[in-house]
Amino acid sequence: MHFKLIIRTLFLRLGTWLSLSVLLGYLLGSVWAALALCSLTVIAWHYRHLYEFINWIWQSKAISPPQADGVWGDIYNGLYRQIKRHRQKQKKLNDKLRQFRDGAEALPDAALVLSKDFIIQWGNKKAQKLLGVRTSGDVGQRIDNLIRFPEFSKYLDAHNWDTPCHIVSPVNHEIHLELRFMAYGTEHLLFIARDVSKIRRLEEMRRDFVANVSHELKTPLTVVRGYVEMIQMEEETFNPHWKKTFATIESQVSRMDRLVEQLLVLSRTEINIDNHDQHLVNVPELIEDLVEDSQWLNQDKKHTITTEIDSSFGLLGFDTELKSAFSNLLSNAIGYTESNGNIHVTWKKSGNRMMYSVKDDGPGISKQHINRLTERFYRVDKSRSRDTGGSGLGLAIVKHVLNHHHAELNIKSDLGKGSEFIIYFDTKSMVSLVN
Repeated sequence: MHFKLIIRTLFLRLGTWLSLSVLLGYLLGSVWAALALCSLTVIAWHYRHLYEFINWIWQSKAISPPQADGVWGDIYNGLYRQIKRHRQKQKKLNDKLRQFRDGAEALPDAALVLSKDFIIQWGNKKAQKLLGVRTSGDVGQRIDNLIRFPEFSKYLDAHNWDTPCHIVSPVNHEIHLELRFMAYGTEHLLFIARDVSKIRRLEEMRRDFVANVSHELKTPLTVVRGYVEMIQMEEETFNPHWKKTFATIESQVSRMDRLVEQLLVLSRTEINIDNHDQHLVNVPELIEDLVEDSQWLNQDKKHTITTEIDSSFGLLGFDTELKSAFSNLLSNAIGYTESNGNIHVTWKKSGNRMMYSVKDDGPGISKQHINRLTERFYRVDKSRSRDTGGSGLGLAIVKHVLNHHHAELNIKSDLGKGSEFIIYFDTKSMVSLVN
């Protein structure tokens, strides 16, 4: 509405000047001369304001435009309104940017905004403290030019941000960092580096404590077992009450011995993270030996154990760890499946991966328990686990073994219909056994 009013006023003023010049020329007897003089006057007036406008735009530092009447006054008023509106928007944007920067600086982690080509766009002060990345001088460089670790380069090349990357800080070798990437808008990545030194030290303390306590318990348990076995050799001299007592002691010592042994295995599995020691493992032969050895566990329950083994492929890995993981799944199936049940062990190719599977027709597991089965000491039915000798550590050991072999555990179970525990091994770990 205001724009239409200005246009109407502009043409009205122009018409008025032209009419006055024509009238004056008519009175003086020279209409064209009067029109030319009027036009030159209007042009000169506009050029003077145009010069002031250009000088204000390019030379003057004043925010307010020059004072003017007529159409130029309307132009300056419109420009001033646009400038005020722009400055208000800019102020809001600056406030938002300041809030973002304050929030980013308040983070306990190093944060960097990268382009999709891993070029640094911005970073907080913590990035300089933990990574040595200076926002003032390192913007525009690729992140892998500043963080030169082989494991970090592999992490970038893999483009798999589901799991973090762990490195030592380039600034302080006593600081251990957990690195993560996440999408930041459509064209950028957010790179987070977290100091996990305290957590790592606590984990090491926990592992050392478990290992040391397990080792300390191993000797007294062995002594107690030895004395109990010596006493049981003379059981003919004892009455039935004492025979039952020593049998109970022997049973509980055996249970404690199995628990300590599993704690030691778990401790060794957690520490063993050196992939350079991996070698070819003949998995078909390993599984056949495990199935044969498991028959003595099956003497009482008399399960029917069947196998489907592809002898063409083995794995690159740790034979002791793989044996521990495979035997845990098999012994769990034997321990938790009712007598005369069926257990099927499979080793074959599934798509582009190798699959180790132990399937039973036991009681099954409720869905709410499945996600917690790999936690230490977690048992679905504690009383039943004690009866079967379970410690709640078997699947925790399996989880760590799979982490070392870049494998995945999949659990399928229906309550009352049985369970299937499946391990999928990545293509990189597969090795052909066929010459």
